[in-house]
Amino acid sequence: MTYAALLARAEADPDVVGVILSGSKARGTDGPHSDWDVHVVVREQTPRWTGSHTRELDTAVLTLAALADVSDRWARYAYRGAVVLLDRGGIAELVHAQATLSPAEVDPFVREELDGYINFVYRAAKSRRDGHHDLARLDELEAGPWFLWTLFALYGRVRPYNKYLRWELDNHPLPAPWTFERLVSTPSAVFTDLERLARSRGYGDVFDAWEDLDLLR
Repeated sequence: MTYAALLARAEADPDVVGVILSGSKARGTDGPHSDWDVHVVVREQTPRWTGSHTRELDTAVLTLAALADVSDRWARYAYRGAVVLLDRGGIAELVHAQATLSPAEVDPFVREELDGYINFVYRAAKSRRDGHHDLARLDELEAGPWFLWTLFALYGRVRPYNKYLRWELDNHPLPAPWTFERLVSTPSAVFTDLERLARSRGYGDVFDAWEDLDLLR
């Protein structure tokens, strides 16, 4: 099935309540090998609609309840920059809720991810101190995802997929000093800036629960 045929079929089916275009086509970053990433939202699961993947078209079928479920944090960035092609009630609002963090979500996100980030940069610092630079490098790699989740959560945003990090910052920049180059630097190198930001947002207690932070500073 072609992209155009899928849209026509969805528009003709009253059980389809929404169609969402995501991925590189929606964000304008597509290349010669990019396919169409389409989410078809149905009221309830029906055998008439099943997901499929071809070289041209990647189709995911989900229910309205599934679109409203924000518990899969990794899947949420798929909706950042997505284009709602068909909305028969509330689809745009649900897409927005997936692509951003609500005020109630920010605090638990930040606390969990910030603590994980501190843990790994602390481990890296101890390994460097003890001359184990190969192990420190592994801990730095572990710290990276925790850092990105923390930083974007502090601004009420979900972490971008690495593929779209530059697109995210080009289209929705963060305040200084959070440039693309800063975000892809060694996680330990951003500790002081992240601590300053997190403390200004009321998360000093997360740092204060750790001893010997001077090792990281």
